[in-house]
Amino acid sequence: MIPSLYAQSGAARLHPDLQAWLEARAAEADQIPPERRAALDSAAQQIAALGGGEIRLLYVCTHNSRRSHIAQLTAQAAAYYHNVPATTYSAGTEATAFHRNAIEALRRAGFRIAQQGPSPSSNPIQVVNFGPDLPQVEAFSKKIDDRVNPKRFFVAIMVCDHASEACPIVPGASLRLPLTYTDPKLSDGTPEEAATYDDRCRQIGREQLYLMGQLARLRKG
Repeated sequence: MIPSLYAQSGAARLHPDLQAWLEARAAEADQIPPERRAALDSAAQQIAALGGGEIRLLYVCTHNSRRSHIAQLTAQAAAYYHNVPATTYSAGTEATAFHRNAIEALRRAGFRIAQQGPSPSSNPIQVVNFGPDLPQVEAFSKKIDDRVNPKRFFVAIMVCDHASEACPIVPGASLRLPLTYTDPKLSDGTPEEAATYDDRCRQIGREQLYLMGQLARLRKG
């Protein structure tokens, strides 16, 4: 059954600047290369074929530091935007920290992100807010088997080549899909740092919006 949270228009509940960012990404769908569009179409069809109610997506990269967090959060925002009953998660084959450059790129996109109080930890919890009436997400680096991640009946989406190779099987996953992205950390400490992170955030955002749009269409059909 679809939660009541999804009974209204998704975009109206998002922060206005985040909604505007998502609308801009949705308008860029023609920038998705044909081979990526085919991969996203296939992913949507396979996820939809699982049936059931709420969709649970676990985005996996090596360190759960950059790409997996960007994918998790933009996918969750895209689910609200397209009114798709989905909950997203992220994990790594190792745990490090949610990288500050990824956090700043997401803030520039309109996500409200604040650290959960003072913390001596090198892996503090970041609280992510999508809109005034939407659930907050606690984002921090974690491994696949962390207590906050689903244990069964979820789709694992591998967003980096290394994690895809290191995790040929994700325990408990109903489906495992490769959808890899270039790591923006290559620009860390360079003059191109912010621009590279913003570009990767836009790329991942437009593809997750496309994926959620296809899921919305398939579920209606």
